[in-house]
Amino acid sequence: MNKILKVIVAVPAILFLIVGLRWLVAPAGVAGELGMPLLEGLGRSTQIGDLAAFFIGGGIMMLLGVLTQNKTWLLAPALLLALAAVFRLLAWALHDASFAATQIAVEVVLAGLLFYAASRTAESRG
Repeated sequence: MNKILKVIVAVPAILFLIVGLRWLVAPAGVAGELGMPLLEGLGRSTQIGDLAAFFIGGGIMMLLGVLTQNKTWLLAPALLLALAAVFRLLAWALHDASFAATQIAVEVVLAGLLFYAASRTAESRG
């Protein structure tokens, strides 16, 4: 992976880490920005825990892919983002959710970027 591609992957990785940390320190603000209320009780625990894990885990995996040059670290968050896009479409088609065009587009573009970066990275080490 060349230096420019490393930077292009590192930027969303850092943004993911920031969003994930915001879930831990200021969840009401980030929830509102993502179009959801901050839930109560067990729902809040699930919301904060799962979304912080998604964003922090995804960001860490992206950075590990850049730093180690191991494509597996890039493929894992690419898969998560691609599935998030597919499941948003299913939520819209099957469960009367709003069509989240912007979020789907971001997920598809980032997944594509990560799949591309993985294709430009050395084989995974066992």
